[in-house]
Amino acid sequence: MGAFQNTRQPDWDWWGRLWPTPGETLRRLGVTPEKTLAEVASGNGYFALPAARIIDPNPVYALDIEQSVLDELDHLAEQQAIENVVTLRGDARNLSTLLPEPVDIVLIANTFHGVDDKPSLVREVSDSLSDDGEFVVVNWHDLPSESTPVMGEPRGPPTELRLSPEETKAVVSDAADVNCIERVELLPYHYALRFTR
Repeated sequence: MGAFQNTRQPDWDWWGRLWPTPGETLRRLGVTPEKTLAEVASGNGYFALPAARIIDPNPVYALDIEQSVLDELDHLAEQQAIENVVTLRGDARNLSTLLPEPVDIVLIANTFHGVDDKPSLVREVSDSLSDDGEFVVVNWHDLPSESTPVMGEPRGPPTELRLSPEETKAVVSDAADVNCIERVELLPYHYALRFTR
């Protein structure tokens, strides 16, 4: 399998235009104190850092294949005196072996569309969850990319890679023994699906 498609690290300025309060977005997605969390394709920490504040002192495992963004995340965590982010370099398709323990939540934001073998990843995520754990998928709506501008420019994955909520639900539910418990609209262009074992 090749690398995920279209995983270029976006600029924090335009993430901030989409989700100016990432901590509040995470709370809407079920991230609460006393949980443990792993973020797949964490990048430099737009969600991992606020997640760590919410669940402190429990760990946030930030997984990415690019060491440079993990180095940046480690630097930002040190600057902000956040001590419970654990960066892990590796391929998400090996998630269950990379994590030191099962987690309560696995979050994948803005990356699921680019996974070439989605069922294999979903099974790996399921194997990484605690008994009542949740898999949270954040996706761009299946709109033409030219209709999802940020800061005046078309943003997001190519139109042909985008998945509707129904398509995402079908892929995940068919691949593992999980149930979709909630759909969350994340205006202006995203949705999230929460699955539980």
